[in-house]
Amino acid sequence: MSTCTTPSRRRRRCHPFTLIEIMIVVVIIGMLAALVGPNILGSLDKTKVKSTKAQLVNLKNAVQQFYMDMSSYPTSLNELLVNPGNDKWDGPYLEAKSLPKDGWDNDFQYSCPGQDNMPFDIISYGADKSSGGTGYNEDISCWN
Repeated sequence: MSTCTTPSRRRRRCHPFTLIEIMIVVVIIGMLAALVGPNILGSLDKTKVKSTKAQLVNLKNAVQQFYMDMSSYPTSLNELLVNPGNDKWDGPYLEAKSLPKDGWDNDFQYSCPGQDNMPFDIISYGADKSSGGTGYNEDISCWN
């Protein structure tokens, strides 16, 4: 028995899809992808910004804890993980075994002293990986 027939008295004939019908379905799927795609990509970028801000808070707290123990700020973020050769060091100050990266898998930029009379700065350059920018390319600082 064929998949296109029924055992009843009436017989149905199989009609394959026409090229026009297939093209219409492909166009509809393309339109749906065009509508949904940017929303998914936009939410991914928002997630990267949020995770970068969370990492900045952790790093800022670790630097401040380092300062409370050592009475000076670290010269690099690596000193949060490895003793710089001081007896007062009570680290590691981060739970991770390596320094975290920002949401775009880049290293954070650390400077001591920081800008605008801040004792230090920890900055992510954002999606464009360079200073300045707007939107997702904007620099994110531990003081924002």
